[in-house]
Amino acid sequence: MKNVILGTAGHIDHGKTTLIKALTGRDTDSLKEEKQRGISINLGFTYFDLPSKKRVGIVDVPGHEKFIKNMLAGACGIDIVLLVVAADEGVMPQTAEHLDILNYLGVKKGIIVLTKCDLVDEEFIELVKDEVREKTKGLFIENAPIVEVDSISRRGLDELIKKIDELSEDIEEKKIDSPARMSIDRVFSLKGFGTIVTGTLIEGQISVDDEMTIYPSEKKVKVRNIQVHGCDVKEAYAGQRTAINLSNIKVGEIQRGDVIAATGSVEESMMIDVNISLVEHCKKSLKHWDRIRIFHGTKQILCRIVPLNEDEIHYGESGYAQLRLEEKMVAKKGDRFIIRSYSPMDTIGGGVIIDTAPKKHKIYDESVIEALKIKEKGELKDIIEEYLKLNLSNYITLKDLISYTGEKEEYIKEGLYTLISENKVFCVNKYYLHISHYNKLKDKTIDILTKYHKQYRLRKGILKEELRSRVDNNLKVKDMDVILNKMVEDKQIKVKDNLVSNYEFEVVFNQKQLSIKKEIENAVRKNQLSCLVTKDDICNKNKFYEEVLEALIGDTVQKLDDKYYVDKDLYENIKQNLIDYLKKNKQITVAEFRDIIKSNRKTSIAILEHFDRNRITKRIEDKRILY
Repeated sequence: MKNVILGTAGHIDHGKTTLIKALTGRDTDSLKEEKQRGISINLGFTYFDLPSKKRVGIVDVPGHEKFIKNMLAGACGIDIVLLVVAADEGVMPQTAEHLDILNYLGVKKGIIVLTKCDLVDEEFIELVKDEVREKTKGLFIENAPIVEVDSISRRGLDELIKKIDELSEDIEEKKIDSPARMSIDRVFSLKGFGTIVTGTLIEGQISVDDEMTIYPSEKKVKVRNIQVHGCDVKEAYAGQRTAINLSNIKVGEIQRGDVIAATGSVEESMMIDVNISLVEHCKKSLKHWDRIRIFHGTKQILCRIVPLNEDEIHYGESGYAQLRLEEKMVAKKGDRFIIRSYSPMDTIGGGVIIDTAPKKHKIYDESVIEALKIKEKGELKDIIEEYLKLNLSNYITLKDLISYTGEKEEYIKEGLYTLISENKVFCVNKYYLHISHYNKLKDKTIDILTKYHKQYRLRKGILKEELRSRVDNNLKVKDMDVILNKMVEDKQIKVKDNLVSNYEFEVVFNQKQLSIKKEIENAVRKNQLSCLVTKDDICNKNKFYEEVLEALIGDTVQKLDDKYYVDKDLYENIKQNLIDYLKKNKQITVAEFRDIIKSNRKTSIAILEHFDRNRITKRIEDKRILY
């Protein structure tokens, strides 16, 4: 069943609250001051059932200009608006301002309700109708039905209910499968229950016992109980007026404007990219660094504006801008907001959030404007790609993308899969890199190797760990391995024995080096295992001999540790014989190994410890087994 929120709008004393009382039998003015003064100050909430059996949540907003911030808090989530105009007064200033607000918030359906119709004649009613039609031209409500009512005599109420029921059939389905999010408009406590928050659930669903987070304080809470329209329920869905009883938090730790959401599903912003439109009738333009008020959800925040494609956004026009906020905002791409001037506080426009995690932009940057157009109108995969493009020095996780886009995990995975198949995104374990980020790491790797080969012509390559630290020390070993494996696959590099080299690189000896090579190989073979040779034995601290020895490691010479070297063929033969022995006998002692290789205890221990370090064997007390 669709969930419908009905809201009121209109000038003070035009009969909004009286109309709701006539429809529901309940008075939404609950404050003592409201009853004394006869005006609504805070938001009023109630509900009623339509003939089609749908239960409609109602938000009754105050009409006085001094309480416009309360009206803005209540307008969040309205599906159908009742634009209330008193037949004896016609369109008034707050009527127009409320219309602007609803228009910018994206409300699409409404009914124009002429109240107090028993106080005037039919001719006057027709004049008021003409005035309303003139004032609503170009707005979402310009072709809305006009219903004449009188809340005291109950004239026209049945027709109004019928119209509401008809409109409720065409309400768009809410995003129930998105992570839950609700802007809080009331916070209070009840004895025996504790902290309770209310609001209209913007998207997703909340269940009893869910673990949620209050933003921007990031306090973790648990849902103890849920009520929808005064009834206890196990779950609440997007589009419902919802009261949530929370544990693990006190009333003083939450305020109107906070957001309760699924943990990790939203990002906190101090800067947002937006598309702004300004109303014409206020004659108010916005220049660089003007201070304004932004109303988003149930929160009001002061900010500074930075127009991006012009020096100034003129009244009656639209433009891209960056808002530098004075406190944290919790928002998602596509959220709508209202702008009011700093002083005097007039509603001057509104807009749509395009990016909640931008970098600082400069004016007239065409690449920024193009990127904003893609984010504003593009598919989810385009938005993901742009986000990754803007974070070329960061390693983005799936959780980051969920928080940024506010979309469900499975949709983001679909977008990533498409981008990976199009070679626009590269996956490194749990991280996602734009292909240009991967190319930057790849080019840096090749550049480091090229310089290394030039400096050390006889070395087969650089150690993987040294290469990783030079490319990007923020990369973990397992992440660098993914990048290197991709480069090996593309025949750009070679990896052998933990050494990395450019694909085409080969060690080439000149005549002198070939002579030294032969001397070293003979020296290593000469002693076999009777006495292990050291670098000093082989090279006698001659740097030319040391360079050639380094080049032979892994080919004809095996390095056991920082001190000893053996012939490579002999080493491989010993290793294979040991593996065959352990497969048959399961374990071996140092003495048994010494007898097999026909050497001494010192040499045997040096070789076995090398095997231990390289995970060929594992030491258990005084024995070795296969690793």
